[in-house]
Amino acid sequence: MREPVFTGACPAIVTPFDQSGAIHYDRFAQLIDEQIAAGVDAICVVGTTGECSTLSLREHISAVNFCVKYVNHRVKVIAGAGSNDTSAAVYLSQHAEDSGADALLHVTPYYNKCSQEGLIRHYEYIADRTELPIILYNVPSRTGVSFTADTYRTLSQNPKINGVKEASGNLSLITHTRYLCGDDFYIWSGNDDQVVPMMSLGAKGVISVVANIAPQLMVNMTHLCLDGCFEEASKLQITYMDLIDTLFLEVNPIPVKAALGLMGRDVGGLRLPLCEISASNLEKLRAAMERTGLLDASKNSVAS
Repeated sequence: MREPVFTGACPAIVTPFDQSGAIHYDRFAQLIDEQIAAGVDAICVVGTTGECSTLSLREHISAVNFCVKYVNHRVKVIAGAGSNDTSAAVYLSQHAEDSGADALLHVTPYYNKCSQEGLIRHYEYIADRTELPIILYNVPSRTGVSFTADTYRTLSQNPKINGVKEASGNLSLITHTRYLCGDDFYIWSGNDDQVVPMMSLGAKGVISVVANIAPQLMVNMTHLCLDGCFEEASKLQITYMDLIDTLFLEVNPIPVKAALGLMGRDVGGLRLPLCEISASNLEKLRAAMERTGLLDASKNSVAS
């Protein structure tokens, strides 16, 4: 039986930019150190939250190389390598493998809206050309296509395909997948508002946006679930729902980068077509962070 790439909490880490708009590697290192100090179990680099869609190929490869080398085996590194072009996905996968990444994250091919047979062929083609374990990524709100449980069953038979980051919001799909695939195909939550429900159905953890600003929260929540303490974990899930919701008032990663800025962690701006958060949503985000103790309302700064 294969082992899961990781269990517990994994931030989908932001990509910080400097004033010129280039990747800010010194700040990137600081963010990585903060995540590891908080006890995360893995780091996912250049995923959606890492603004993979606006990085050049050279920047993408460089960011993966930097993250792998800087982490230096302290935790697992999962490299985003997805594309709507299968050959480009292979190219990114092979570079991630050469860098020493531990696993790959492959989103469903966006815009093409391929068939289920197309999904199967896409992933099997990639798996045949890398030695790294692959985590599928199902996020139909962004890509326009979703896996079915039957497709998961077919792909689960490939030893290179370790499991899936599920962000469809469809708990029925997760239940049917667990029924068809059993215990040898792993699921991670891709939605911060569904961590506990999904882990109660057998998910192994979360690849998280919220972990960028509250890594200890996600570590605690996932590890309580792994220990079978679902009642205590559910209290955390419910308590922090307001914060989670505000981090998705606008498309990710706009709010989470704004939140990091409010916490004094300047991670730079965003690349067009993404733009800064609206003033009204920034105030809602600030208020939610104050209510949950991430910001000190009396000082209008980060709580100690």
